[in-house]
Amino acid sequence: MGGESITHTAPRSGATGPGPVGSRTGQRLSGLAVALGLVLFLGGFAWGAVVYRPYTVPTSSMTPTIDAGDRILAQRVDGGEVRRGDVVVFKDATWANAPMVKRVVAVGGDTVACCQDGKLKVNGKEIDETYLPKGTPAEMSNFPTVTVPEGRLFLLGDERGNSVDSTAHLTDAASGTVARSAVDARVDSVVWPMKGMLERPTGFEPLGTLSSPGPLRTILALVLAGAVLVLGGGAYGPVAKRTGASRARRASAESAGVR
Repeated sequence: MGGESITHTAPRSGATGPGPVGSRTGQRLSGLAVALGLVLFLGGFAWGAVVYRPYTVPTSSMTPTIDAGDRILAQRVDGGEVRRGDVVVFKDATWANAPMVKRVVAVGGDTVACCQDGKLKVNGKEIDETYLPKGTPAEMSNFPTVTVPEGRLFLLGDERGNSVDSTAHLTDAASGTVARSAVDARVDSVVWPMKGMLERPTGFEPLGTLSSPGPLRTILALVLAGAVLVLGGGAYGPVAKRTGASRARRASAESAGVR
């Protein structure tokens, strides 16, 4: 019999069919990427939940740094870690006993006064407060020199004309200061609207070391890396299936021409 010879090409692994797609190595790497991605993604969120507390700022006393209604993330810190220039969340019985957000301008042992040439003075040094609106004086009215007791803080709002802060409590027994132990957290970032990380207040550097930013950037990097790994690993199967199908069609077309 003069039969015709027809060559059939067997489908490669992952081309078509009900079985697993892609090579075994690819499948293993895909699964590993998804597993690692989930660990990073969930671990980042868990770390953030332990380190940070979210707040909604109810007033405009910290404008323009933080506006009324802004959502912030504040790092949980011990009051002893607070330094000059930090924006903190605290609660004090003589300040309405509700969470408030203000900026620390002086710490225990400091002297603070205002104003000469429109500048705040701490320990006799004029402070360049770059976070204030340009041309805004450090205070609307002068106040006498205050010596901050040890273990306490002197706080001001960045909106100096509309902030109930230490200057409004100068006649209190503690001269408007707040105990370090009243601090619950230090503001790291405004997350809604997306204003990003708060700038370091360099005007306080001549008086001592500033605090360092919290681990928010590292946490975000872990979450994003985890998301990329999960999406990339999950996409391997569909991509391998499409690639395999494309190869099978080419092989079929080639075999149809072989007689």
